[in-house]
Amino acid sequence: MGIALAVRHAGPWLAGVCLAVVLLVIYLLWKNARIGARIGLICLLLLTFAGAVFTHINIFEKMFHPYDSPSFESADEAKVDPGDKVLAVTVGQEARAYPIRTMGYHHIVNDTVGGAPIAVTYCTLCHTGLVWSRVVDGKLLHFRLAGINNGNALLRDEQTSSIWQQSTGEAIFGPLKGQQLKLVRSDELTFALWKGEQPHGQVLKPDPLYAAEYDPKDWEKHVEKTPTVVNTTRSGIAPHQLMLGVTVGEQSKAYPIESILAAKLIQDRVGDQPLIVVVGPDGASIRVFEATLENRHLTFVQRSGRQTLTDIDTGSGWNFRGCAVEGSLTGRCLAEIDAHKDYWFDWMNHHPESAVFKN
Repeated sequence: MGIALAVRHAGPWLAGVCLAVVLLVIYLLWKNARIGARIGLICLLLLTFAGAVFTHINIFEKMFHPYDSPSFESADEAKVDPGDKVLAVTVGQEARAYPIRTMGYHHIVNDTVGGAPIAVTYCTLCHTGLVWSRVVDGKLLHFRLAGINNGNALLRDEQTSSIWQQSTGEAIFGPLKGQQLKLVRSDELTFALWKGEQPHGQVLKPDPLYAAEYDPKDWEKHVEKTPTVVNTTRSGIAPHQLMLGVTVGEQSKAYPIESILAAKLIQDRVGDQPLIVVVGPDGASIRVFEATLENRHLTFVQRSGRQTLTDIDTGSGWNFRGCAVEGSLTGRCLAEIDAHKDYWFDWMNHHPESAVFKN
């Protein structure tokens, strides 16, 4: 991939050299060339010129436009279907929701939330929404879409033209190669659940210039038919199996979404960290929490007919935000663990040693 990016980066310079060579050849041959040969030389010149122009154009930036000056509206004003998913971000006292059907077209929203410059990113090809800080070594970056690599979006910062992998936040080419963007915590929730938690939050408004290009409600069905270049045959798992990826320290684990939704509550461990994977009261949103509080391991159960979890150690009731709302631990909250959805082919590609949860 590095060679391909290097060739692409040098494309305009190489195209200029080719154009100069073609012009020299035409100059040397034109005088003695017959009419047919002259027509051929003219066609060669036109093709070379067209190629030179094309190397200066990033087709992905022409097809998809990042949302550079985002505008927002209140949760009550937003015309988002209750069951539609949003990428939810809270920094300080400021909460914002970015509808995924909107993000699927823009791919990138360069924004500032709670005073923090962030890049809200979404790659529909791998079903991955991640939020990254736009500050690297004290420098503020502004991102655009650069292309795709093994089915995952590539980002390009305008300041250094470095290329970044969307699903890892790592610079894989350019002056900042090897640098790592800082992950900003986010949740993929239904709009109805997010609105219930953040009634005063702000929602990304559609850009009227591109609203007609936004993804339909059944966008996942279309994406699942897209061929993948990552071979998952040896794993025995379909490439478009939707997973919830969790990384704790150096250990990673993939949880099949269908298993999570069926179980509602999974108690597990990644590395040395006990955790719980919980489905929200909407039956669709998912969060992951540490199953420890002050080094005390808690065991949870889900009582029939109740929307809260109960830890059998103290009998306290816990809501979907990981906070105790009844019992002796009322007011205490579990630490949330970063987790994001990802199709198996992409998760396996970037986490080849990942474990896979089995019922």
